[in-house]
Amino acid sequence: MPTKMDTKVKQYKNFINGKWVESSTGETFKSVNPANRTMILAEFAKSKEEDYHTAAEAAQEAFQEWRKVPAPVRAEMILKAAQKMEEREDEFVKAIVLEVGKTIKEAQGEVKRALAGMRMQAAEGTRLTGETIPSQQEGVFAYTIREPLGVVGIITPWNFPLGIAAWKISPALVAGNTVVFKPASNTPLISAMLVELLIEAGVPKGVINFVTGPGGAAGRAISSDEKVKAVSFTGSTEVGTKLGNEVQERGARMQAEMGGKNPFVVLKDADLDLAVEHIIFGGFGECGQRCTATSRVIVEREAASSLIEKLVAKTKEIKIGDPLDPETTMGAFIDKGQVDNYKHYIEIGQSEGAQLLYGGHALTDKEYENGCFVEPAIFTEVTPRMRIAQEEIFGPVLSIMIVDSYEQALEWANDVRYGLSSSIYTKDLSKANDFTRNIESGVTHVNLPSTYSEAQYPFGGIKSTTIGPREQGSAGIDFYTYTRTVYTKP
Repeated sequence: MPTKMDTKVKQYKNFINGKWVESSTGETFKSVNPANRTMILAEFAKSKEEDYHTAAEAAQEAFQEWRKVPAPVRAEMILKAAQKMEEREDEFVKAIVLEVGKTIKEAQGEVKRALAGMRMQAAEGTRLTGETIPSQQEGVFAYTIREPLGVVGIITPWNFPLGIAAWKISPALVAGNTVVFKPASNTPLISAMLVELLIEAGVPKGVINFVTGPGGAAGRAISSDEKVKAVSFTGSTEVGTKLGNEVQERGARMQAEMGGKNPFVVLKDADLDLAVEHIIFGGFGECGQRCTATSRVIVEREAASSLIEKLVAKTKEIKIGDPLDPETTMGAFIDKGQVDNYKHYIEIGQSEGAQLLYGGHALTDKEYENGCFVEPAIFTEVTPRMRIAQEEIFGPVLSIMIVDSYEQALEWANDVRYGLSSSIYTKDLSKANDFTRNIESGVTHVNLPSTYSEAQYPFGGIKSTTIGPREQGSAGIDFYTYTRTVYTKP
């Protein structure tokens, strides 16, 4: 890959109305490798509000013809794009490793998840059904059909730039909408590669529009543009809530998947070895930069000392380093800002009286000096009112919280503003069933990691985690359609 001294760095423009065009600013920004920030991967257009409005105009113009294309034909284009991605899997894996800092295994997992999501949503092209319902009037035949909304804005995050974009864009296009796609500024290269696949698969001009640049300009333009009938966003709760208020205020639809502070409950009868394996996978995998990441480990007192001992021992085995090295098990943070945020919360935890049992340092020596690397961190003696037990850190920081009963564990698990994912580890089926009924989260697990999900099931949270309907599964297409009721009397 090129370095910052390489004059052959590829420059990407915006893709609007079937053409790669310069932004109205004429300025660019760089995508860099977080494991080696001297390595520039590509340059991208730095856009402002005008560019998003231009993209929305192109999308609106293309909508009338695109909506007439039969849904199975639209779906076939998504399947073709998925096939092309599979053929170029190694290329996408490497791009994710270089641009996000994930390990090879983690990047492979994201590509497979993107493929599963695209294929699942493409299948909805043959199941875009309505209902036939008996009328109370003789001679009246009535039914419902689902129709596309029009132009939709899609704003994606940097932690799963391929997977999340794939499972948002696919149902939007299959349903017959046109798209203005704004990727995270940290990961535009992978996003551009996905757009290129859709173009190669035959998606017509104006149907998919790709605009890069600062999030503020995108948010202002997309939230205010009357041509944009719906917005799907994944990111922080603060940004998503503000954006949602602006979008919904003008009567458009909003879908947002935002923060999480996910509990991992371990009862005294649990398989502790399995629990530890999954805590590390859920809490430290992808550097903890997942909205479903394990954040709070709530353990019954009888099992606490043994669990902590096993957890620290296993954490010490994690190999932090070059994500391209197959031996690496924990790669790089996305950028220096996230490193600073991690250090900030380590300081907060210590100032609140939690015990930093392991880790807690940014790595800057020798092979780490040009990258964004941190140690996994484990806090003990954490209580529910501490900020590290309440606020999303979005990094490899675990808070160990010790309780005296299952009932207390459930109470503490629910004692946060978020409600995305949760897990319980136990052999007691009655307590497991009680947990799944009473935990305040949109996704829950029994003896499985908090990060576990499959593309054919709906995904989303409650409380301050989610705005609007679910993503993925057969429910994933619902956000992108409205129902028309038809009454006929021959």
